[in-house]
Amino acid sequence: MKDAGPSYSADSFDVSVATGETRLLFDHLAAEAHFGARVFWLRRLAALEGEQAAVECWQVRRDGQRRGVVEIDLGGS
Repeated sequence: MKDAGPSYSADSFDVSVATGETRLLFDHLAAEAHFGARVFWLRRLAALEGEQAAVECWQVRRDGQRRGVVEIDLGGS
């Protein structure tokens, strides 16, 4: 990707300041059209049972098959 933009904390990230291709990642339909991938994202605070549980849950499709999951760590822990 060309414009990575400034660095953010994962839970305080404000999508309204994202620009260019980075902004497209946070618009589900635009991301699918531009990148050819379905992009879903959530904040750590929204992973009520923990990050690993959230990833494992989202990795299983409705039909039982597994989907690829890519994690982007913005440097926070």
